[in-house]
Amino acid sequence: MLTGDTVAANKNYLDGVIRMKLVFLLLAIIGLFSMVFLRLLDWHADHAEWDRLTALQPANPARFHPALVADLPEPAQRFFKFAIKSGTPLLPVAEIDMRGQFSLGSREKPNYRTMHACQILAAPHGFVWRLRLKGSMPVSGSDSGSWTRFRIFGLIPVARMGGDSDHMRSAFGRYVAEAVFWTPAAFLPNPGLKWEAIDDDIARVTVTYGELSQAVNVKVDAKGQLAEVSFLRWSNANPDKKHRLQPFGGSLSDFRMVQGYCLPFRVEAGNMFGTDEYFAFFKAEVTAISFPVAK
Repeated sequence: MLTGDTVAANKNYLDGVIRMKLVFLLLAIIGLFSMVFLRLLDWHADHAEWDRLTALQPANPARFHPALVADLPEPAQRFFKFAIKSGTPLLPVAEIDMRGQFSLGSREKPNYRTMHACQILAAPHGFVWRLRLKGSMPVSGSDSGSWTRFRIFGLIPVARMGGDSDHMRSAFGRYVAEAVFWTPAAFLPNPGLKWEAIDDDIARVTVTYGELSQAVNVKVDAKGQLAEVSFLRWSNANPDKKHRLQPFGGSLSDFRMVQGYCLPFRVEAGNMFGTDEYFAFFKAEVTAISFPVAK
């Protein structure tokens, strides 16, 4: 037979269990609400930055003429004459849709995942890259000059960084290098650019934007088609996980005409390009390139 004290103790125990479950439930609801709210804030930031960069597209662009590059080093002239057809409107902002493979592992264990992504490039002003990785734990998110944000199942944060000088410097190197081959009009002579010859087939462009500066080497063949892009990137993709300058780059192929531009539709790139440690963690096949109209 249960005594009064035993009944009271059991009741207190059950009340404690119920209170604990209610606390856990409340915390779960608060956590879920916080993740949803943060996701909405990020969605707004993504779209605001995308719209800002789109607005940089000139409404009445000048048109390309070989005379614009007559004073550049010969490899750079060859590049522009191949990449931009004479008379083409000079559009420095592009949107790129792509698919392919993206590694979540290392050179020894690549762990490639199926990738779908879209990107806006507006060098030197910025970029946004939206990524989706398929798999049992799908990953999605975006990169920009100001942030890196990725989630699993579209909600749970697994990477959230940016807003510091290391991130800005690393991102600047990335999108300047990509813009060279996807938005060549952005690299025609202007006060923020310097072109120089390295040898008969390699030219170097140095882009300065505020306090940021990045030099990129472009290697062209006899007709001016880009074969490789390489540069020293500010990165912590190393065993020490410390930011430092290290080789980065990639190879380009499958060039196609898009609105007067001859652009690569296949890109492989990664860390330590040009060394025995090179690892192509990014393998992309472009599905569409367009030049948005400013709203």
